[in-house]
Amino acid sequence: MTSAPIITTARLTLTAPTPDDFGAYQAFYAVSDVAVGGYRGGRSDDEVREILQANIEHWQTKAFGMWLLRRTGETEVIGGCGLAHPDHWPRHELTWWLMPDARGQGIATEASRAIIEWAYDTLGWSSVETHMRDENLPARRLAERLGGRKIDRETFPDGVARDVFELPRVDVA
Repeated sequence: MTSAPIITTARLTLTAPTPDDFGAYQAFYAVSDVAVGGYRGGRSDDEVREILQANIEHWQTKAFGMWLLRRTGETEVIGGCGLAHPDHWPRHELTWWLMPDARGQGIATEASRAIIEWAYDTLGWSSVETHMRDENLPARRLAERLGGRKIDRETFPDGVARDVFELPRVDVA
């Protein structure tokens, strides 16, 4: 069992989810405007509990996972960002979600950069990826802001073809 580190950035504190975060997950899935996929809105409480539990167990079984994002010094969860590799999925990926009020402020970019560096430095990964559906233009723009480059197009187990972007280390020079 691996406990997740706390990561801090200029504006954010990233912590692993706990059972006490059910309300934050509930709030996100109640307002999610995503119609398909893992971040699809309109989920039942049981589905939300399963997702939260899967995120908690991911840390325990894989030594990486999702973090919840809070503005430093605050308690409200404004999003999630992390590294996921579901058992049925062929590749790991960086993934994120934000509450509507947190969008457009560079929060996903800031959290993603910190997590990308953690994956390279702590996990020793040679590559960090993200996968996106064609219609997910905000995700594509974020991948590009992060310096990502398309390295593949793959049809995933859910039958959806996605572009695979490799995300480089942050240039600190």
